[in-house]
Amino acid sequence: METKRVKDLMLSLDEYAVVPDHATMLEALEALDRAQAKVPPGRQPHRAVLVVDKNRKVVGKVGQLAFLKALEPKYMFLGDLKMLARAGVSEEFIDSMMESLNFWRDRLPDICSAACDLKVKDIMHPVEENIDEKATLMEGLHKIIMWQTLSLLVTRQGEVVGILRLSDLFDEMSGYIRRIKG
Repeated sequence: METKRVKDLMLSLDEYAVVPDHATMLEALEALDRAQAKVPPGRQPHRAVLVVDKNRKVVGKVGQLAFLKALEPKYMFLGDLKMLARAGVSEEFIDSMMESLNFWRDRLPDICSAACDLKVKDIMHPVEENIDEKATLMEGLHKIIMWQTLSLLVTRQGEVVGILRLSDLFDEMSGYIRRIKG
């Protein structure tokens, strides 16, 4: 375990769903479907799409929560709800804001139809967290915990070559724990 490196567990960009920043949400979902079909046996399914700029540089990620939040664009007006809660804003106040903004008043087919054409650059989460492919899995574990993220971009000489996912790291660590006790 101590000798395993991030590159031993990462998924390469070729194995992951990647779309250009001008792609629509529908195109991102289709890319996710194509990538899901290629998931090797024993690996967790993909839960996000990486977004690249015109130079093929990874600039963001659209995860499941971002896809769902995009169905109701008014969430952008609220900002970061976790930050509001930490600042002491009550749940009742947040609920009243949501009520006054008329969240989820449209019909589901209308909401989904409008979401199809949203650009991923408008709903993505910018990605800056990364780790070198030669780093140990323990370093990867540390960074995922410290940054409280579901994945880390994996780099080689400063260029993104893959992604280290929490789900794969969890599977690896839980297997290691079982082997130690077994």
